[in-house]
Amino acid sequence: MNDFPGLLIVDDERNAREGLRRAFSEEFETYTAEGVAAAKSILGDEAIDVVLLDLRLGKESGLDLLEFSRNLPTSPACVIMTAYGSVDNAVEAIKRGAYDYVTKPLDLGKLTIVLRRAVRSRQVETENQNLREQLGWKFGLERIIGKSAAMVPVVEKIRQVAGSRATVLLEGESGTGKELAAHALHLASPRHACPFVAVHCAALSPQLLESELFGHERGAFTGALEKRIGRFEEAQRGTIFLDEIGEIDATTQVKLLRVLGEKTIQRVGSNKAIPMDVRIIAATNRDLERMVTDGAFREDLFFRLNVVRIVLPPLRERKEDLPLLFQSFVGEFARENGKRVSGLTKDAEKLLRQYDWPGNVRELRMALEHGVVMTQGSMIGPEDLPERIRVPSALRAARGTEPASLTLREAEKQWILQALHSCGGNRSEAARKLGISRKTLLRKIAGVYLEDRVV
Repeated sequence: MNDFPGLLIVDDERNAREGLRRAFSEEFETYTAEGVAAAKSILGDEAIDVVLLDLRLGKESGLDLLEFSRNLPTSPACVIMTAYGSVDNAVEAIKRGAYDYVTKPLDLGKLTIVLRRAVRSRQVETENQNLREQLGWKFGLERIIGKSAAMVPVVEKIRQVAGSRATVLLEGESGTGKELAAHALHLASPRHACPFVAVHCAALSPQLLESELFGHERGAFTGALEKRIGRFEEAQRGTIFLDEIGEIDATTQVKLLRVLGEKTIQRVGSNKAIPMDVRIIAATNRDLERMVTDGAFREDLFFRLNVVRIVLPPLRERKEDLPLLFQSFVGEFARENGKRVSGLTKDAEKLLRQYDWPGNVRELRMALEHGVVMTQGSMIGPEDLPERIRVPSALRAARGTEPASLTLREAEKQWILQALHSCGGNRSEAARKLGISRKTLLRKIAGVYLEDRVV
């Protein structure tokens, strides 16, 4: 297999084709065609990186081949050859997607430089396309896992809204997947090839947040030694994701309102309005309506943000999705860690189903990553899961790993009851889980503090 980049030379003059083929055969895998039909056949069969194309091909026009090549699944870069007096035609070709043009008579030194640049440009575009595909796999709609009654309408709403220009407000507890939903909205939109810029508003002070969002001019404040563009400008023609929007201060709220209303920004220290073409997706785990009532958030900004509202349900309200999430996350972390882990034991699944998941899907991901890393077999068992899931909070409190709220006797009682419940009342199995003998367990069950609860 030849690893040289593929070069297709299209010229109706045989001597010109052969001369160019010989000139570039040591650096490129070269192919030649005298007309549009032959060139199309080669483009359909071979891996072509660059087309060196004469616009005049007898009675045919090179523009037809340019249009054909631009519509290929993997489009080559096109370099146009034209006579000096026909530069206008070459400029038109560039408007239609050609990479560059060279004039005849050809300067082989300059042409070599142009071809090398064209190859590199195509490589960068291919790398970007691969990156977009990887991001699509990692963050696209298919990564929003769930077929429960709580999740199906959420996914459908994302599909409906993605293609619009509407501002979206994502609400939900921490860890429910708001940023994943924002990525999915972006990747399913016409803006998918442009930047997706995420800003975590709570991580910055009000002064730093304003500069981070809108940029600043040199000398705008102490330490501003040079001009800096903000995240809105970075997101131009793309999407900006403002996470934890409820944490922004009053001054920044006013500036954000201007962006939404006037589609412009002003850098800190400047009066110049810069037009913005950016879609805004905001997210919060707070009750913005309550904040408006309390005077902590501007009502007009809330209405601007709340054009389309999507609420991500907590994991405890969509436990039907747990099997799908188990399968997806275990497979993902097994691949990442080079381990042959295929799933969870029944006991491990029971523990995960009984847990309330205060950290939602994010906490589940971390728990399963922990399980994949810790297991020494092909299945994750209870002993491989984090302690906060294996051990009830009451017992952790009694052992001093969590603020104590129960006595040791009360914690022990809760721990035994949970073990019995998880084993369906099988006392031998519960004793094994608790690490005590069946005789000891029966003695504790016979105690006054359990007598009224256990049959």
